[in-house]
Amino acid sequence: MSTLREDAQSLHEQLAPHLPDDCADEYDIDALATLFDSYVNTYRVPRTQAFESVRGHVLKEVGIDTDAFWAAQRDSERGTTDDPLPLAECTTDNEWVTIRAKVVELWEPQHESIHQVGLIGDESGRLKFTAWAKSDPPDIEEDTTYTFKDVVVEEYEGSYSVKINSRSEITEHAHDSAEVVTDVGTMITTHAGFFVAIQGLSGLIKRCSASDCTRVVTGGECSEHGAVDGEFDLRIKAVIDDGHTAQECLFTHGVTEEVTGIDLEEAKELAADALDFTVVSDRFTDILIGRRFTVEGPLLGRYLLIEEVEETPERAFSDGYEEAVVELLAEYNYDGPGLTAASIEDLPRSYDAHAGGLGGD
Repeated sequence: MSTLREDAQSLHEQLAPHLPDDCADEYDIDALATLFDSYVNTYRVPRTQAFESVRGHVLKEVGIDTDAFWAAQRDSERGTTDDPLPLAECTTDNEWVTIRAKVVELWEPQHESIHQVGLIGDESGRLKFTAWAKSDPPDIEEDTTYTFKDVVVEEYEGSYSVKINSRSEITEHAHDSAEVVTDVGTMITTHAGFFVAIQGLSGLIKRCSASDCTRVVTGGECSEHGAVDGEFDLRIKAVIDDGHTAQECLFTHGVTEEVTGIDLEEAKELAADALDFTVVSDRFTDILIGRRFTVEGPLLGRYLLIEEVEETPERAFSDGYEEAVVELLAEYNYDGPGLTAASIEDLPRSYDAHAGGLGGD
């Protein structure tokens, strides 16, 4: 992820040609870096919104001709409506692009400021998109292909997404048109953060024993094949939060054993001794909650399917993280095992990104 000063340098490159001579020193890189620091660390503007906020502030304060400014930004745009940029090449923060993609899945917005959010895909891979309500964008629909002109790439901790803004143009393509995206590929996504919750149907589970069926058996029944004995398996459905994004992650058998140190036979013994399957997920909760991992895998719908995992314990919770987690738990009405408002006090809660050291109580 770029530093605040790198963001300031990037913004200065955009603004410099448009700044009047008497404002050049007032909005040099050092001044912009101070503005970024104020917005992010004083006013708590999310990093992904800070660039736009600072840019909007300067454009307004200086009185820059916004039509000329935005025209200059779009002149350097990658991709055209005839030759859109593949999603896999959307890897430059704050770059204007034109892309063509199918809406793979729409998610329920978690804040009134978001108009729509979800996953789009083309042959090269998939990306998250966000359309902000203040931009007054049109509605888009699942399983429909669109050309998105003048959207902006955003990067956060190595993960990329695209933002639909008020200057974006969205063109729908008929399902039988030549432009329609038929095959959607997958891209490997990396996410680093803390285990903040383990969801239901995690731990020791049973899967349907019918041929080619992997559905989870609940109450002794498969939703497709009815009553079955089932076969034991291990998995974790978890939420890993980086302080900005709460990413739902799916750990299959092998990576579950890797992060917990508990194999299938030990899990079965734990459940047999307690006469309760949930003892396994409770044990996983005790082991994992509050630990920081970097995970990697394809994004399939709302879940990141974990293929690689590495613990990265050198960082602890940043200032304000406690409040953010409490708010997240309340937002999702989470009352299951694991991290709760009461247990946060037991976790390290501050990290000095500049000094590289820990602080706190």
